[in-house]
Amino acid sequence: MGNFAANEGLSIFVILVWLGINAFLFVHFYMAFLTERWFYTRVLLGQALSWARAPAAALNFNCMLILLPVCRNLLSFLRGSIQYCSRTAARQLDRNLTFHKLVAYMIAFHTAVHIVAHLFNFEFFMDAQLNRNSSLLPFILSEIGTGDNASFLNPIRSNETNPTIVMFTTIAGLTGVAITLALILIITSSMEVIRRSYFEVFWYTHHLFVIFFIGLVFHGYGRIVRGQTAASLKTNKPDFCASQFEEWGNNGTNCAVPEFAGNPPGTWKWVVGPMILYVCERFVRLYRSHQKVVITKVVMHPSKTLELQMKKKGFHMEVGQYVFIQCPSVSRLEWHPFTLTSAPEEDYFSAHIRIVGDWTQALYEACVGDPTQPQEAWKLPKIAIDGPFGTASEDVFGYEVVMLVGAGIGVTPFASILKSVWYKRIQNNQDVFTKKIYFYWLCPETQAFEWFADLLQSLENQMAEKEMTDFLSYNIYLTRWKDTEAAHFRVHHEAENDPITGLKQKTLYGKPNWDNEFTNIATKHPRSKVGVFLCGPPQLGKSLEKQCLSHSEADVKFIFNKENF
Repeated sequence: MGNFAANEGLSIFVILVWLGINAFLFVHFYMAFLTERWFYTRVLLGQALSWARAPAAALNFNCMLILLPVCRNLLSFLRGSIQYCSRTAARQLDRNLTFHKLVAYMIAFHTAVHIVAHLFNFEFFMDAQLNRNSSLLPFILSEIGTGDNASFLNPIRSNETNPTIVMFTTIAGLTGVAITLALILIITSSMEVIRRSYFEVFWYTHHLFVIFFIGLVFHGYGRIVRGQTAASLKTNKPDFCASQFEEWGNNGTNCAVPEFAGNPPGTWKWVVGPMILYVCERFVRLYRSHQKVVITKVVMHPSKTLELQMKKKGFHMEVGQYVFIQCPSVSRLEWHPFTLTSAPEEDYFSAHIRIVGDWTQALYEACVGDPTQPQEAWKLPKIAIDGPFGTASEDVFGYEVVMLVGAGIGVTPFASILKSVWYKRIQNNQDVFTKKIYFYWLCPETQAFEWFADLLQSLENQMAEKEMTDFLSYNIYLTRWKDTEAAHFRVHHEAENDPITGLKQKTLYGKPNWDNEFTNIATKHPRSKVGVFLCGPPQLGKSLEKQCLSHSEADVKFIFNKENF
């Protein structure tokens, strides 16, 4: 229970507060449209009125939130400020994209309810016009405002039209269609299969949020949904006058013809703040994109991994941080996130980029050119950098015991950490709070080990010389192999150095038994907080998080942290 509270307690509290505010807004505005002012509107629309207006209020709240998790400069500032007070609170900011997705799902849900309710509303408006019987209150209400068209209740002013025409000839209808189409495209293109395989589709369609927010702000300006004015309520009390509608406005009656008006647009009040913050965020990005970045070295590693070493005036980083990279010669609009693999102590910053798509392939061709010929410095493409931005890995040296788990190219943030360890503990003899690091690297192919093996070999040799072998324990797992490779491994298994990595520590085959690993660490480090840091697939994250929650023996706490950008 203690581990669960440490890992998930604050996250669950935040989600419950968010859900509670959604529920409160929905119920509050549902009840608000059951009041006397909206009596005559309910005569036309029934309960569909409340079912349309309640999700609209919740939509305003969630649209206020949706941009905040992607204001990365703001989050980095907050993270740096909060972590001095509470590391647990700072960790919640690392789940910004998870919250962004949850808010998006809530927007989609409330949008669907809002649309369905308004489809019924327009059918009810149309029915009131078609059923032209002066003995029926809905028809009388629909006729109000026919002359001056100023105080109408029914936005469908004629029985010779239809709801579809009204939808495409009113501000509310047009903006509603634009908002819905933009939202559908944004959500469908955000599915993981599209985001990973066709990132450009995801990137460009996500910028439809501009249309979404413009439509959202102007959606209420038509004031289609109307209620009785405060002045009219004094001359026409619905609970008394509704049954006497045939005498409205006659001399000697206490019931005047009711007057109606819509609420003034209020959505802009909800979203203007986040919109200004996001615009400032984009201006910061624009400013940074014009700062000069010099590529000092380009290295093509095995397993189709490109390393870029760069310099930029005034650039300061911490371990595990990431940047967004733009290459104007490839695309002026696309920015892609990459973890920094250099250490803060180095005089350059670097990123390792796996060549897996059109953009990365084009970047490789721009940087490497003809692989058989050395690329001249003046031919290297211009690069723009936005960042660095904070991640969970920044907190790694705040734990006495640390587990680092990387899968494939997911090892990149830990390259920065291990390099920094080398500088702090080995080269500078600097003391750090962290006393033990357990490093796990899972790879499906042998070539992927090669670019990182040099760093591990250097660490291994240096720690052996300084008798610090107990500081870093590393376990490298090959999860897939060919039969021919297996025969080679068997032949060289007895060699002093591993046949794959060249390390004294032998490569393991298959996948780790995480239950055993966590049990062993808990046994060796009683009365400790163990920071578990992962950069890898969601399935592995779920497995590790489950282990963190289940291994609560003794008084060891495993705190789960996942790279999320």
